[in-house]
Amino acid sequence: MPIVSQFYGISIKMYFLSKEHNPPHIHVIYGKNNAIVEIKTAKVLEGSIPKTALKIVKEWIYIHQQELLEIWNTQKFKKIEPLK
Repeated sequence: MPIVSQFYGISIKMYFLSKEHNPPHIHVIYGKNNAIVEIKTAKVLEGSIPKTALKIVKEWIYIHQQELLEIWNTQKFKKIEPLK
């Protein structure tokens, strides 16, 4: 699973397999914590990460939502700028 972006110890990954299911989502890894977060709503679908890390991820999703959806829909991988 390629890393789409990394910042503040958080890795954002996305599967590129035809078996991946909707809704469009990302996989967030922060230390030993993992979560699946929906792109359109930034809602945690599965797993958990600390609240502070989730707040940072939600901000990043908001900024890059269109890029993330484009990657999901086209299945063309590209790196996305980290949160600064």
